[in-house]
Amino acid sequence: PHPMDIRLLLRCWKRFNNDDALAVVHLALDKMSRGGIYDHLGGGFHRYSVDVRWLAPHFEKMLYDNALLTTAYLEAFQATGEPDFERVVRETLDYVLREMTQPEGGFYSTQDADSEGEEGKFFVWSEREIYELLGPDDERVFSVCYDVSAGGNWEGHNILNRVKTHAEAAAVLEMSEDDLSNVLERCRRKLFDVRQQRIAPSRDDKVLVSWNGLMISAMAQAAQVLDEAKYADAARNAADFILQRMSDDGGRLLHAFKDGRARFNAYLDDYACLIDGLIDLYQATFETRHLIEAVALAEHMIERFYDAENG
Repeated sequence: PHPMDIRLLLRCWKRFNNDDALAVVHLALDKMSRGGIYDHLGGGFHRYSVDVRWLAPHFEKMLYDNALLTTAYLEAFQATGEPDFERVVRETLDYVLREMTQPEGGFYSTQDADSEGEEGKFFVWSEREIYELLGPDDERVFSVCYDVSAGGNWEGHNILNRVKTHAEAAAVLEMSEDDLSNVLERCRRKLFDVRQQRIAPSRDDKVLVSWNGLMISAMAQAAQVLDEAKYADAARNAADFILQRMSDDGGRLLHAFKDGRARFNAYLDDYACLIDGLIDLYQATFETRHLIEAVALAEHMIERFYDAENG
């Protein structure tokens, strides 16, 4: 995914009234969210796709990918009003709250691609499994919508993805779109609950300042656009954790937190991303302390990294 390119295209659309730029954004985001790179049961994006259709991902989930993609989908929702883009934002951030947030408030780094020694084993399905779990009627509907077959679409297994649009699938199944939505929601919930009983991929539980700064931005912006307080709370908790547990006595940041301690001097991107996140958090909450903290970090950043001689 290229979320920063997409955000640039959105600005080109807005500034130059370029409808082609918006069309590219809409197509790319629609195809990604319908593809196998997106987790249709649990929310969130895998790392990248190995094919041109966004079908087969590398199944690892990265905090920074999901932060940047959330922001791209959120801005596209503002530009288009497309309800699917709002849904993706909510599902992705809810996944981060559920699976990638530590008790103290920081955000974990990654979830692995493999479990039990197999890439993607946690995420893929056989047609037989789905038939036995959903029954014949719901299985038929679900399989039409999510590209499930006996032979599978990836190495003999099925990666859930939506080849047809919702409207196209409803027409094929001769159902109303609302009725189809209700059936699919029931099916996804049932499959998600079963999937939660599988052996899950391992998680890299270190907290990195830069990636947390990106997710603080995403959470804060979503809180503002979607009027959702829980995202502002998560952003605030992460910012407080970093400022309290990942800085030295002089107020300078430390790069990583793991196993109860923070280590290593922070890099330039740690400062830049956290400052950005604090400014977005201020704009979501109007708590002036976040702005004060951002200014203090900017002073440290200039002191530590700016080359006054060469600019």
